Amino acid sequence: MASSPSEHEIQQLIRLACGRGAVRLWRNNTGALVDQQGRFVRFGLCKGSSDLIGLRSLEITPEMVGQRVAQFVALEVKTESGTVSPEQRAFLQLVQQLGGVAAVCRSIEQAQALLDLDPAGGPSE
Repeated sequence: MASSPSEHEIQQLIRLACGRGAVRLWRNNTGALVDQQGRFVRFGLCKGSSDLIGLRSLEITPEMVGQRVAQFVALEVKTESGTVSPEQRAFLQLVQQLGGVAAVCRSIEQAQALLDLDPAGGPSE
């Protein structure tokens, strides 16, 4: 019996399948550590920020025909049973409220549908 993919494996699959063409995705590691000098260092965008962040290129019409703008993308990747923390949910809601694309994704297919990509990774026709 095959085991379900881990969150890390799902992230990698989504990043590779969806992070090309009109979309670019980057892994956003967050956390904290104590460096070699004993200083406490936080890393990543912010607490609760999504696993994959990026940009999606959009063409604006009609007054800006032909120009492209980048829309912020935030994908919180979870396994089928993974839970979303309150901080993660708040980050996704903020991105949505400000006009970005943000959601929990549990599969490549969910990410492709959210980003309006066909299964080959290009924009849907």
